[in-house]
Amino acid sequence: MRRHHESGTPDPEVTMPTDGGADRILQLEEEVQQLKDAVVSHAVVDQAIGMVVALGRVSPDQGWTVLKEVSQRTNIKLRNVADLILVWGRTGLLPAEVRTVLEEVLDRLGPTQIPGAPPEG
Repeated sequence: MRRHHESGTPDPEVTMPTDGGADRILQLEEEVQQLKDAVVSHAVVDQAIGMVVALGRVSPDQGWTVLKEVSQRTNIKLRNVADLILVWGRTGLLPAEVRTVLEEVLDRLGPTQIPGAPPEG
């Protein structure tokens, strides 16, 4: 809010940036970068949920639950679990620990098996 003198002109002490102006710009630039990172991260997680839904034959809500549980049980950040699942979709490679937990969670949620996993015996 600008303060004005009785003459109607803006008070220069209030409207002119102080020495904190550059700091505020840096803070805003950092916030913008964090928002950009969040959008990318959200897209990666959404794509991984889509893979879990398609391959695991579960609902989108269950796909989200699967990612969260795999993340918690493997102690790997959710974004990183999502990355691993996307790499798995492209290469067929998935760390054994993640594959095991993923299979366990999907087995609990429904009668399904991860493609490429050895048949149950």
